Amino acid sequence: MQLILAEPFKSLWAGRDPFVEVERLQGKIYRELEGRRTLRTEVDGRGYFVKIHRGIGWGEIAKNLLSAKLPVLGASNEWTALQRLREANVPSMTAVAYGSRGHNPASQHSFIITEELAPTVDLEVFSLNWREQPPPPRLKRALIAEVARMTGNMHRAGVNHRDCYICHFLLHTDKVPTADDFKLSLIDLHRAQARAATPRRWRDKDLAGLYFSALGIGLTRRDKLRFLKAYFLQTKGQQPLRWILRDEARLLAWLERRAERLLLRYRRKYAPGAGQ
Repeated sequence: MQLILAEPFKSLWAGRDPFVEVERLQGKIYRELEGRRTLRTEVDGRGYFVKIHRGIGWGEIAKNLLSAKLPVLGASNEWTALQRLREANVPSMTAVAYGSRGHNPASQHSFIITEELAPTVDLEVFSLNWREQPPPPRLKRALIAEVARMTGNMHRAGVNHRDCYICHFLLHTDKVPTADDFKLSLIDLHRAQARAATPRRWRDKDLAGLYFSALGIGLTRRDKLRFLKAYFLQTKGQQPLRWILRDEARLLAWLERRAERLLLRYRRKYAPGAGQ
């Protein structure tokens, strides 16, 4: 069994079974799936997000593996990813409680509780009207550079997100964000993987998801090139952009093809009449 409790849950659950107490938490439910529950709760006026994993059974594990999907077996993925991101200077959530018990991956009981990040707006919502109402150019360039830096640092820390979309980058709005003063935080890491080094395949999948999710916000070719230069800065240094484009030609071509496939899949899924 693993158990790490910080305040307020360390005091709140003193002398009690945290695995029982976490199931008693009440609040707004954001997701209720077989074996997993996500909710927002409040303690002493502060908001927290709670993710509880109860095991998905061997049948569901087998179904995921047969369809070439890696099943999420518990809260450990997110806990480990958050530690790595903190070490890599990638702003994210602050975990205040984590627990895991049981060796059987099909029935393991685990949970993670993180402090709510508020007030914030995700970049998908923030950029919704950029085509009609472009943001200040310096702010747009600064946001692109920061998303690139955070994504690059995440990958260099051996973490791949598996849901790397702009909606999972939260812009803090406790003050009006400017090009010289803003903060982004990366969220929703329950499917993340952590290794000694991020395999190129998984790195590229993250980049494709990020590119796909930004296709509709009116980014220019220069914006995309700025992202690439900032993303590769730590690994390639201040190389001329033309060298990066030459070295990463295969990646760039693959990203275009992958993003197009994701876009077609999205349109088929959400087209009028789909699923009826």
